[in-house]
Amino acid sequence: MDSLKIICPNGHLGFAPLRTESFEIGVQAAPDYIAADSGSDDVGPVPLGSDTSTSPESWQRHDLEKMLLASRKLKVPMVIGSAGDTGSNSRVDLYVSIIKELAQKHGLPKFRLGYFYSEVSKSDLRARMEKGAAVRGLDGFEDLSLSELDATDRIVAMAGVHPYRKLLEQGADVIIGGRSSDAAVFAAPALHHGFPADNAYYLGKVLECASFCAEPYGGKETVMGEISQDDVRATAMHPQQRCTIASVSGHAMYERSNPYEEFFAGGKLDMTHCHYEQISERTTRITGSRFFPDAQVKVKLEGAGKVGERYVGICGIRDPYTVANVDAVIGWARDQVKARFGSEGYQLHYTVYGRDGVMGPLEPLRDKPGHELCVMVQGVAPTREMAEEVAMIGLRQMFYARLPDVKGTAGSVAFPLDEVLHASPAYRWTLNHTIEVADPMELFSTNMTEAGV
Repeated sequence: MDSLKIICPNGHLGFAPLRTESFEIGVQAAPDYIAADSGSDDVGPVPLGSDTSTSPESWQRHDLEKMLLASRKLKVPMVIGSAGDTGSNSRVDLYVSIIKELAQKHGLPKFRLGYFYSEVSKSDLRARMEKGAAVRGLDGFEDLSLSELDATDRIVAMAGVHPYRKLLEQGADVIIGGRSSDAAVFAAPALHHGFPADNAYYLGKVLECASFCAEPYGGKETVMGEISQDDVRATAMHPQQRCTIASVSGHAMYERSNPYEEFFAGGKLDMTHCHYEQISERTTRITGSRFFPDAQVKVKLEGAGKVGERYVGICGIRDPYTVANVDAVIGWARDQVKARFGSEGYQLHYTVYGRDGVMGPLEPLRDKPGHELCVMVQGVAPTREMAEEVAMIGLRQMFYARLPDVKGTAGSVAFPLDEVLHASPAYRWTLNHTIEVADPMELFSTNMTEAGV
């Protein structure tokens, strides 16, 4: 074929439902594939560690149903990556079961359903490390130690294009992927059909977040990417959106420490010499991207470990003197928790919204808080009972804080709720690492089944 067209209706399937109007326009454009990524580590370590989804299952079902019915109507493959937010084995199994249920519900003729797993067992990783394999840290993480491995609850490996290509070669009509690179979901079909890696990986990069590469901003709208031997073209499907030179090139720099490169299992995409050309009102043409394969394949590993149970409380502060001395108020409350529990065995966190709640110590206006503050208090401890008490003391003692120059007995902190609320357990990232592999498939197992009637 001269070119290949892929539509992406959602940059994080299930996080919010896809918009049906632009999706239907994309379907009417007769794409060769319908694909979307469903995962992200942006949601933090809790879903991976607890093996849950951060998105409601009904939203995930909504998107899967729309995509499945369209793909079967057009008789084109459907590809989903990083199932259920994390791509863990249970999330892959969930999506496979949903696809089978939807196929039965709608009486769809039989089709081949491929899927792969990305979880890496702690015992397997330990064995590799004991044989001398180095698990190298990324972004400030130290190389993995056995003690940090022991503190981990669940690990997933981030697949490249390899398991997707294997399942496509086996004739899969629908693919549900474990944890994988966002771009691999789109690059794999392009490579499968013989298009050059230089363009295939850029196709994946531009499509990974759907309408984030279009303007004006509108989440969950469908975008089409078209690849040829010579270029990539991005087109917004929503009538009021456009893929422009600014929006497409801007998205190429999205979430990059280096705006010109992105790494995958097997190589690096270099966007240094990309050229962008507006060829129609809603379409931008891209040339000049380069893919450089690695001599040694490295696979990224993500892992999460439980810290403890968690309770959360909230209070508001309006009194100007208390606002100006909020750190002293927090310090007082911390001291009361320490008097009850000592200095170790729990965590107590304060987030001050209206001062530095979003950026923390990086906030340049930290010394200029607003007239009103909201303080979120989190108590984390090994048991629910202890976490609740840590949070309760840490919250209520802000009311009783003693500040210089305060003569009255009325507290200067307001509570919208009397209680602290039980939240999800607290987890932390334990693995943000890479490991070298001899075979890019050795951490991933593929499977094929049937769905439909």
